[in-house]
Amino acid sequence: MAHSEQSSPLRLAFAGTPDFAASCLQALLDSPHDVVAVLTQPDRGAGRGKKVKPGPVKALAENAGIPVLQPTTLKDEAIQAQLRDLGLDALIVVAYGLIIPQAVLDIPLLACVNVHASLLPRWRGAAPIQRAIMAGDRQSGTTIMRMDAGLDTGPMLLAEALDIGERETGGELHDRLAGQGARLLVTVLEDLPGHLQRAQPQPDDGVTYAHKLSKEEARLDFRLPARALSCRIRAFNPWPVCWFDLDGKAVRVWEARECDADTTLLEPGDIVTADADGIVVACGDIALRLQRIQLPGKKPMSVAEVLRGHPDLFARGGHLG
Repeated sequence: MAHSEQSSPLRLAFAGTPDFAASCLQALLDSPHDVVAVLTQPDRGAGRGKKVKPGPVKALAENAGIPVLQPTTLKDEAIQAQLRDLGLDALIVVAYGLIIPQAVLDIPLLACVNVHASLLPRWRGAAPIQRAIMAGDRQSGTTIMRMDAGLDTGPMLLAEALDIGERETGGELHDRLAGQGARLLVTVLEDLPGHLQRAQPQPDDGVTYAHKLSKEEARLDFRLPARALSCRIRAFNPWPVCWFDLDGKAVRVWEARECDADTTLLEPGDIVTADADGIVVACGDIALRLQRIQLPGKKPMSVAEVLRGHPDLFARGGHLG
């Protein structure tokens, strides 16, 4: 039987919290579909004074005059009843950060649809963008899937690959994937019943998990290969930002690349040279050239700028912990 495209706009609720999700919400607001409610995580303190401010999705929803719900859990009967009363065709979930229980998955008429920033089943979980760069992957992408009770395990409605640039940072890839995700989401919603009918189960092969990022992981261990370190520095820019210890203080590294240098007789972490081109540090195999760093209490600067103000800080033979 030939399938006809749905003719009427869909009645949607949207669940998401950070910038990545806000791109998708904006695309829905620009589409013919009707977003009747937005779910987002409770407001949290940010910055130095831990001042509580609304997240990107909440700010966008309030600006558009859409009711905002901020439950601490979706397991609560009251919030489930509220969602049932909305008469939803679909619930769109993007980087929301709360578990969606089966009782909520069953509420919409058609489906709960998720936008995930990887080519599933690779990098299921919390930090797919950064983990792909850390692993040295050459490709990332976006998968739109129908949600089920598992963690990013549902059948795929649409997927599109994206090449990762040789020097691309986590922040840059995030922004490109956010645009791609918003575009693919709108494409799927143009004919959601048809896409659900043609949904493909995820393959069993190639499953990997993208665990949450931690500040502890951002500490550079120069015993690792230079390539692994340069990938990590790119992945963790702009958060949590890699760092090393210098005399008990954390120096952040925003940009670096692997380089060949004579590191015989040197220990990992020893400074090979330091000049306007960068600080060359011995690693587990070759060396790493640090190009943009941030001293405590200062803004990020090129190594050339840092050395102009502190010519003796990174002398040859010194050691970075």
